[in-house]
Amino acid sequence: MRLRILEAAKQEFSAHGLAGARIDRIAAKAGANKRMLYYHVGNKEDLYLTVLEGAYEKIRGEERQLDLEHLDPPEAIERLIEFTWNYFLRNPEFLALLNTENLARAKHLKRSTKVKSMHSPFVEMIRTVVTRGVESGDFRVTVDPVQLYISIAALCFFYLSNSATLSVIFGRDLLTKEARDERLAHMVSLVLAALTGKSTALFDKPKAPSLRAPAHHTA
Repeated sequence: MRLRILEAAKQEFSAHGLAGARIDRIAAKAGANKRMLYYHVGNKEDLYLTVLEGAYEKIRGEERQLDLEHLDPPEAIERLIEFTWNYFLRNPEFLALLNTENLARAKHLKRSTKVKSMHSPFVEMIRTVVTRGVESGDFRVTVDPVQLYISIAALCFFYLSNSATLSVIFGRDLLTKEARDERLAHMVSLVLAALTGKSTALFDKPKAPSLRAPAHHTA
């Protein structure tokens, strides 16, 4: 029952935000009554925070399975970019939740006792890759792993969260498979060029991503 409530709540909060979400709709989707919902997850804000923590836990858990530590540094960074891009494509509700919480100035996330501890191992994983890259001569610069990840996430996030307006402005559908593959190749070449000091032309070779996204998405 708790899992059904959390899944229904994730869909409700991502579709309507915290203010527009309705407990009645969440309970109905989960096949529960309001009393049962409050028993399992507490009030609306507690439920929202639990969903938000679960969203971060899910992406961090999948990132831990990328096995970046055992890849050559450039390949590890490429895999991280591919994963981040395809995860955002597969999970538009994650982007919606992030938008909602940023509009609230992270008011609810500040209450979390879990989120910071989730991110420490992830940051260290990226730091290890960068350090190995510098030591092997693959990377010319040592970069802050937090800044590197924010840059990667931003390259993915902005494109998807603004795809509707950008498609109109530039007169092209940015969510076709060809456009998505082109964007992924561009991001990989851009980041690797910054780390290696080599021309983007050496990396800018569109190819089928190793972690494929479904053919249709909403962003």
